[in-house]
Amino acid sequence: MSLAVQQSTAGNPTQALYASLNGAQKPGEKELSPQDRFLKLLVTQLKNQDPLNPMDNAQMTSQLAQISTVDGIEKLNATLKMILQGSNENQAMQAAALVGHGVLVPGNGLSLSGGMAIGGLELAEPADRVTVTIRDANGAAVRTIELGALAAGSRGFAWDGLTDSGAQAADGMYSISISAQRGENKLQATALQMGVVSSVVRTGQGVGLNVGALGMFGMQDVRQIL
Repeated sequence: MSLAVQQSTAGNPTQALYASLNGAQKPGEKELSPQDRFLKLLVTQLKNQDPLNPMDNAQMTSQLAQISTVDGIEKLNATLKMILQGSNENQAMQAAALVGHGVLVPGNGLSLSGGMAIGGLELAEPADRVTVTIRDANGAAVRTIELGALAAGSRGFAWDGLTDSGAQAADGMYSISISAQRGENKLQATALQMGVVSSVVRTGQGVGLNVGALGMFGMQDVRQIL
């Protein structure tokens, strides 16, 4: 903040005060707010101005406008901080309600248990044909599922554990890949994996969801609640 200092006829106390206000804070002293510091400097300046060359009205008005601007900015920052805190609390409550629920989050894992598995996908655009390919741990394709035409957005799908040959696949971890087309054009498609939210964790970036073995995800990563 710029503050014009008039030359004093007695040792320039304004500069001394300015130095003390901006120097090291003494132990036990309350830190001055920008408004208090500005006002002390302005009062000292008025007291010690040169009578032959006093501060003009335009200069004083300009400095008062500066302090008004600083005060407004600080109030705005305080209001934004309160809004952010309220938003974080609301997000934490929403996240807590997900504990114990299944969610679809980005990832290509697919867990087969008891002959049943649930996966998902997200399309950026409508597609004429969507195909899900399920692979085993060695990368070999075991099942191809044709989902037909789908609209843009996210959705889940179920796998009964049967391979393309009709045999029952062993329980365990598999992976999926998504192919989407409209006409002859390939479209962007994202694989989603299903997990159960076990706990909620506060992080420096907000609220995190612990989705078991899948790891940590943000609220923005949840594509669907099952």
